[in-house]
Amino acid sequence: MDRDKKASWLERIEEIAAVLEGSTVGELALTEEGTEITIRRSPGKVLMDAPISGPIATGAAAPQAAAPRAPKVDKSVAINAPLTGVYYSAASPTTPDFVNIGDTIHVGQVVALIEAMKVFNEINAEISGRVVALPATSGAVVQKGDPLVKIEPL
Repeated sequence: MDRDKKASWLERIEEIAAVLEGSTVGELALTEEGTEITIRRSPGKVLMDAPISGPIATGAAAPQAAAPRAPKVDKSVAINAPLTGVYYSAASPTTPDFVNIGDTIHVGQVVALIEAMKVFNEINAEISGRVVALPATSGAVVQKGDPLVKIEPL
């Protein structure tokens, strides 16, 4: 295998590893012109097993692995269901939702309704912040303690 082919393969491996970084693919096997490459991943790690024929390991410096990124810390706070019932994200099907992802909310603002025993209970924000997730589905039954809205505090 000549030096240009070695460089080409190393570049392709680096490109593939970069593409796989954000994906859920656990294993990828490639075979081309007698060269086999298998990339196996597990959360937070990329392991490469490359049984390569020929003198590819000589003369070329091994590519350095990218520095591991610090995992993103979830600083969000959940507004949980205070009771079991049917969750509603709006006052009626024809009105807009109380909150959407990206909205800034304030203490005391209504963020949802829960219907229990034919009574609609307003769920108010206990903290101010930006809405980062809406894990509950409108019209679905939620249990006491289930997260309804996730907020990143200001």
